[in-house]
Amino acid sequence: MASKLELIFATDQHGKFKLTLHDPRPDLTEADVESAMNTIIEKNVFSSSAGNPTEILSARVVSTETVDIISA
Repeated sequence: MASKLELIFATDQHGKFKLTLHDPRPDLTEADVESAMNTIIEKNVFSSSAGNPTEILSARVVSTETVDIISA
């Protein structure tokens, strides 16, 4: 099963910015993720057309399972 970590921020232009990281460590804690997100905001690491991240909105791990129906 594949998984990804989605970090979602509010931006300075009243938008949202989502950063997706594939195959996150399974032992991540809320404190780990919050610390990383605060560092991204403080260091102004990313910029997007929606603006610069300024506030943590949410974070989640999304797991997907692929089932082949027909396979060559």
